[in-house]
Amino acid sequence: MTVNSILRAFAPAAKVTLPVGTGYLFLGAAYGIYMHVNGFSVWYPALMAWLIYGGSLEFVAASMLLSPFAPVTTFFVAFMIQARHLFYGLAMLDRFKGLGWKKLYLIFGMSDESFALEFATKAPEGVDSSWYMMWITFLDRMYWLGGAVLGATLGSFLTFDTKGLSFVMTAMFVVIFLEQFLKEKHHWTAWIGFGASLGCLALFGRDFFMISTMVVILLLLTVFRKPIEEKGGYEE
Repeated sequence: MTVNSILRAFAPAAKVTLPVGTGYLFLGAAYGIYMHVNGFSVWYPALMAWLIYGGSLEFVAASMLLSPFAPVTTFFVAFMIQARHLFYGLAMLDRFKGLGWKKLYLIFGMSDESFALEFATKAPEGVDSSWYMMWITFLDRMYWLGGAVLGATLGSFLTFDTKGLSFVMTAMFVVIFLEQFLKEKHHWTAWIGFGASLGCLALFGRDFFMISTMVVILLLLTVFRKPIEEKGGYEE
């Protein structure tokens, strides 16, 4: 593997992560400001953004740090919030196979958005796919870390209300979904995801539908894997 081949993967990865960067910088800055308001120095959001790297969990972790010490409760809350990553990992088994040391970083650095991009997009022709995924993972982490540090640093100078900034991530996911939907020749996976989400939301309510949705999607994709693959993937 040459330096040129590694650098060649940077440009396409930077291009596809640009929407993620926009969302991460806004929401990461809101998180940094939130940490500052709660009395934490810039080192706390910086270290948490680098080591935890889970947006929802980091917001919750801030309140946990201000609460009485409860390691068991903290573990279960963190596990439930991030449990969806179990299904992300299962979906990426084939893509990460045979990547050696890169696999360890790709697993550690996986986020919702990195998973969505690495699963839904392919490296351009002539670009090494493993380094394409590595750059996506690395850049997404840097966007979030940069936003968190920026917000924590500038928090003492900014006094605007951050309520509603979290919708940036929702909007970004809608854009990623629409782009994938338009590229597909057939929309089996889109309808499976959409139908499973609505069904589980109706059955289990908004507080408990996430895990059940992931399980249903995984089962349906496993059952219908062959017909989905036979129908073909994306429009050229």
